[in-house]
Amino acid sequence: MRPRAFPRRGLPVSGRLRQRWAVADMKTDSIAPTTRRAFLKTAAAAGLALTAPGRSAPAPNPPPAGGRRIKLGFDNFSVRAFGWKAPRLIEYAAELKLDSLFITNLDALERFDDAYLADLKARARDHGLDLLLGSWSICPTSRAFRNTWGTAEEHLRLGLRLARALGSPVFRCVLGTREDRRTPGGIEQRIEDTVKVCRAVRSEALDAGVKIAIENHAGDMQAWELITLVEAAGRDYVGVTYDSGNVTWTLEDPVDSLTRLAPYILCTHIRDSMVWETEDGARVAWTAIGEGCTDCRSLFAKLAELCPGVAVHAEIISGFSVDFPYLKPEFWEAWPRARGADFARFLALAKKGRPVPPFRPPEGADRQQAEREYQKAELERSLAWCRREAGLGLRS
Repeated sequence: MRPRAFPRRGLPVSGRLRQRWAVADMKTDSIAPTTRRAFLKTAAAAGLALTAPGRSAPAPNPPPAGGRRIKLGFDNFSVRAFGWKAPRLIEYAAELKLDSLFITNLDALERFDDAYLADLKARARDHGLDLLLGSWSICPTSRAFRNTWGTAEEHLRLGLRLARALGSPVFRCVLGTREDRRTPGGIEQRIEDTVKVCRAVRSEALDAGVKIAIENHAGDMQAWELITLVEAAGRDYVGVTYDSGNVTWTLEDPVDSLTRLAPYILCTHIRDSMVWETEDGARVAWTAIGEGCTDCRSLFAKLAELCPGVAVHAEIISGFSVDFPYLKPEFWEAWPRARGADFARFLALAKKGRPVPPFRPPEGADRQQAEREYQKAELERSLAWCRREAGLGLRS
């Protein structure tokens, strides 16, 4: 059920957020293990709850999403090793017979003048492609923030202008990364700072007809925290870029997270994840779609049902894994309000997974070429799976 929006007037941003956090705390089953033994006992009970008698398990292999007319595209970060600019990215998307292209870094645009932007818009239209635009952190106190495009507000205003010129209905941006959970004030303070930036450009966003689509990025926010941000800023001009891979970095299940974020989702970044248990917790490796332990068929079926008209943009970032040592008590210092039910679903993923080897490109002159070939193969294999197994895409 979507949380009730709290009043946007009568309280300053900090007051509204404190009110929201207080309500969330009353509803949450927080995880704060003090010892390894206590945690193991709690985790085991949570895992058993998922398979206890009387609980219905998810139906295996739900029907494919074919016939639901879900557009298929990719995010240009999938082929980052090529360093392609927007015109070549448009050509590549057309070669793959895709429906959409998501450019999520402003460096891919060679210029910001109206003539250049109009030309890109026309090129995409001629190839039958939707064109979406995004950029990086708009939280001025995030460790990920860079002043490349000015202040956070200047960056956001620039993005809204460029998105409008390109015909993009959204401008994707991020708060930061999981490192922000350990900064002074934690993720709560970073959310408040981001809300202030969004509210400062509300009129420009509404005038441009472009929505700010904030991503659950690199382990910064869990689903309920991102909902808190959107509700505090205002749903009339702020929504969500849902990233299925980043969900596993916040100790959640991708299908469950999508279900809760669905009323706010404006656009997507999709990849698979392999999660497996380790001595101190678990590791997560992002993979090509269909090659991890995410229930991708259910994910696409839910997307079609709950977010009609929202395209699937493959953003494949494979080849490495990240450790999440949740059996160590200090790990939870960054997650003071983590919820037991959400974590139990993540544990269920880890029970299904298996280790996957990293990608190791050769040293020397062939390294860049190997990275390019690897990224391209991961993306194209993912797109093929989406078409074959989930019936995605409007064109063959």
